[in-house]
Amino acid sequence: MPLASPPNQPLFASSILLLAGGRGLRVGGQDKGLLTWRGQPLIAQLHALCRPLSDDLIISCNRNQARYQDYADQLVGDREEGFPGPFAGILAGLAVARHPALLVLPCDAPLLDLSLLEALHERAAANPDRPVMVRRGAQWEPLFCLLPTHLLAALEQAWKAGERSPRRALLAFGTLALDCAEDDPRLANLNTPDLLAASER
Repeated sequence: MPLASPPNQPLFASSILLLAGGRGLRVGGQDKGLLTWRGQPLIAQLHALCRPLSDDLIISCNRNQARYQDYADQLVGDREEGFPGPFAGILAGLAVARHPALLVLPCDAPLLDLSLLEALHERAAANPDRPVMVRRGAQWEPLFCLLPTHLLAALEQAWKAGERSPRRALLAFGTLALDCAEDDPRLANLNTPDLLAASER
């Protein structure tokens, strides 16, 4: 069955980046985005949520590009070899985003829902020049964020200076918090075989 086409009138005026470029150490080196959950690859779950929201759906992946192609308008890979981390994927997404803002989400969070993504956009509406990041209790969650794409040059400078933490890099720009409960199930990262199996039950 062919996947849904990009929407003619997307809900969000932002690009969306799904991060699927990691080494997958917690799942034995497998490509996490392609692990099966409830009968589908994890990336398919995020695609189903995000496809109606944007006409610019980007996937950061460093392998299995042919399998990811059907789920994205654009694919990007890290500019450096060796799986340098999610900050590299975010920079690659910012470099190709077609809209002034980029919504960043991890591929292993299939319990996300539309209300959380809408809340990120609403939080950013009054301050479009500042990043918005989910904060779960006291813990910032940099892989759930909405970024103005004009930050690309400054974030690339941080990378060149040796910064590899997207949390630290983004907090330097007056990041706004979208506060969620510590146990918010929508933010669950199903990044181990045990978590995947338990959530299916």
